[in-house]
Amino acid sequence: MRALSVVPGHPESATVEERPDPPESDGAIVVDGLLMGVCGTDVEIAKDGYGVPPAGSTALVLGHESLGRVREAPSGSGFARGDLVAGVVRRPDGCAACADDQWDMCLTGGFTEHGIVRADGYGATVWRADPRFLVRLDPDLGDLGVLLEPTSVVAKAWEQVERIGSRAFWAPKTALVTGAGPIGLLAALLGVQRGLDVTVVDLAEAGPKADLVRALGATYSSMKVGDLGLRPDVIIECTGVGELVYACLEHTGPNGIVALAGISAGRAAVERPLSRLNRELVLSNEVVFGTVNAGKRHYGLAADALAKADRGWLARLITKRVALDDWPQALSKEPDDVKVVIDLQA
Repeated sequence: MRALSVVPGHPESATVEERPDPPESDGAIVVDGLLMGVCGTDVEIAKDGYGVPPAGSTALVLGHESLGRVREAPSGSGFARGDLVAGVVRRPDGCAACADDQWDMCLTGGFTEHGIVRADGYGATVWRADPRFLVRLDPDLGDLGVLLEPTSVVAKAWEQVERIGSRAFWAPKTALVTGAGPIGLLAALLGVQRGLDVTVVDLAEAGPKADLVRALGATYSSMKVGDLGLRPDVIIECTGVGELVYACLEHTGPNGIVALAGISAGRAAVERPLSRLNRELVLSNEVVFGTVNAGKRHYGLAADALAKADRGWLARLITKRVALDDWPQALSKEPDDVKVVIDLQA
């Protein structure tokens, strides 16, 4: 098989390797890799040294956003040759949460993540998976199935928002999404699917991101959160920018819920009156929570959301396809790029 790899923190090491086909110990299902989605995590691994290669290796095969087609599946596995599938990213350790199949809520950090932490990813022409960690997709999705993993992240965020909202009377009407990258756009999609009035804010004043938001029937703005005049019931924060996170906390509506889905980079300090924020959060019954990764059920929720989404709209998210041999080009994003994917068979 052929696989793309990089030594974390050394982008010049990015290459395509010839490797033996994966061993049966990786899982009973043999999958032909079709596409791999690229996100900021992959860039951080290659350029900044984030991520951990498997034991005994200095290089890591990237690819936590996967799409493949089943080549071989044993009888009784629940899968069949030709199934369109995606692999789950995280594998559990022995903690109580992981034992309860909630490995996205791992208590110890001893998990592995394919393409990120102590496990090679799905960026290969062939890979294997245990049926427990494989998700079947609507075959009509075709290449759009590569969007499953990022959709699973926001499906988890929305599920937790709804669980928290059920603590008391809650009839949300408005949602704010900060950031119009793939995660933000998919978060907006799931908000619109829930019948909410969704606003998305991003720095770009125009371009494909703004067009994609409007095509959903949502509102796009490049204004600061504080200038929008909104007190949304739900905020999905997808940037991790400290100043923006704080602005979200300041402008939530009564009983509002803020989901932090972005991870802050750098060490920028933000000076704000925390006592005033504390007062607002307490007196308005507001909730702020962080969310990362996804459990198996969230992949199922994501598959359902993609299956009922407009195919034309989803296709517009994929703005660049890069051949396997040219995969390092996928680490450099152009201003109008939304989702970049690597064609593992090209």
